[in-house]
Parts: sequence; structure tokens; C-alpha cells
Amino acid sequence: MEYKMIVLDLDGTLTNSQKIITEPTKEALFDIQKKGYKVVLASGRPTHGIVHLAHELRLEEYGGYILSFNGSCITDCRTGKVVYEKVIPAEWIGQIYDKSVEYGTGIMTYEGDALISSLDPDCYIQKEARVCRLKLKPVEDFKGYVNFTPNKCVLTGEPDHLAQVEKKMQRHFNGLMSIYRSEPYFIEIVPQNIDKAHSLLKLLSSLGLTADEMICCGDGYNDISMIECAGLGVAMENAQDVVKEVADYITKSNDEDGVLHVIKKYFK
Repeated sequence: MEYKMIVLDLDGTLTNSQKIITEPTKEALFDIQKKGYKVVLASGRPTHGIVHLAHELRLEEYGGYILSFNGSCITDCRTGKVVYEKVIPAEWIGQIYDKSVEYGTGIMTYEGDALISSLDPDCYIQKEARVCRLKLKPVEDFKGYVNFTPNKCVLTGEPDHLAQVEKKMQRHFNGLMSIYRSEPYFIEIVPQNIDKAHSLLKLLSSLGLTADEMICCGDGYNDISMIECAGLGVAMENAQDVVKEVADYITKSNDEDGVLHVIKKYFK
């Protein structure tokens, strides 16, 4: 099989522990794009938190794509236009907030280049703002402020506690929204049936490609769907064990240029 597209998660996959794409990996990605292969950055991050990495990789020059919010939005880097999007209906925001209060979690959502949280954002919300280069905007009345339709909301907290909250949220919103953890300390709440695989299949169809022609690389819970649906699903050595279990191939860690290793092995 000749692969024609590589899809890369960011944190823990494409970027190393310092949140940097190494020069050898950049050069390899430039090389395959020059040869016509497509590169997609697929992350739970908001679009604003991915754009600077897309620029580093010249995706606007070579016609790559950004899949943000775990699949709620896909942007064509060449044109800057959104080619696929789904949002959470505004009427659900109040219930999501009430559940966050009931279960004692942090809550956040996204508005342009700002991260909106309730008052006293926890360390996980503060970290998200830093990593995604967003302005942190705590608001007193979260339900009243978020009167728009966001691509996703996130609950935050200690991993052991969120493992239980995740199950409760899934039961409460069953059939209404997709709810899963992307990190042990993040519960993602996105439109129903949205995940990275769902949105990638939409993109592939628009490009006349099939899932068999796609390599997907990731390390976290929210990468499982795309790793399972790809022609070649790759887990990083530093990936969660459940991710490694569904992968076709395990590459080196994100601190050992694992993505570079995949490019050298599968893009001759």
C-alpha cells in the first residue's frame, strides 16, 4: 500500500516534551510535502493553538490541514477556510456547567483566541492556556457568558476523580454528545459522534482518498479512533497502554523523533 497522507497528533506525538518540533522531523515533513503527500495536524487543541505549528511546517504552502477540537473543525491551511465543522448547541451549555459544579471539576471552552473558564481556574486550565497560546478569561457567570455554540467544552480535574466523572457524564448525556478523556485530567465534550476518525473520514472523502492510504500517529485516548481506522495506525512509545494495544505499529517516543522514524520507514 502506498500511503498518501500522514495525520499527526501534537502533544506527546509530533512535539517533544518541550512542545517543540525538532529540526530533523521538520525537514522530513517538508520533504514528503514537496513530493505531494498530505500532512494533517489533528489535535484536541483549538485552531488558534495549532496555527503556529502549521506555519512552522508550511502547511499553507503545501496544502495541509488542521483538524482541531478533536474533530469538531477542519481548516484548509492553504485557503484558511473551514471545510467541516460541528458545534455544541447553546442550550446544552447550562447542563454541562451544572454537572461540572455537581461533580467538582473545572470547566472551560474556547472563543477565538481566548480560553473561557469559571472563576479560579485550576492548574490544568492554566496549562491549556499557556500551551495553546490563548488569553485566559475567567468569567463570573459561565452559563450566561457562553451564549454561543462552541466546538467543545472541557472538564478538568485529578485523573482518578475524572475517571468516575467521565462515566457519569456519558450516562447523563447518552446520545446527545460525545464524551471521552483526551488526557487523564481532561474530559472532552464535543458534538455527538465527533472524534478524530469521524472527521478524517469526511476529509478523506473530499480529497478522493481512502482510510487505507492514511497513516495516523498518536499517544492519547482521543487518538484511538483514528489509529483504529487508519491504513497504518501508529502509537508512540510514550503512548497510553490502551493506545498501543490498538496500534499496528509502535514507533519511538516523542522525545526520540518517533514521527521521523515513521516517515523514514513508510515514505520511501
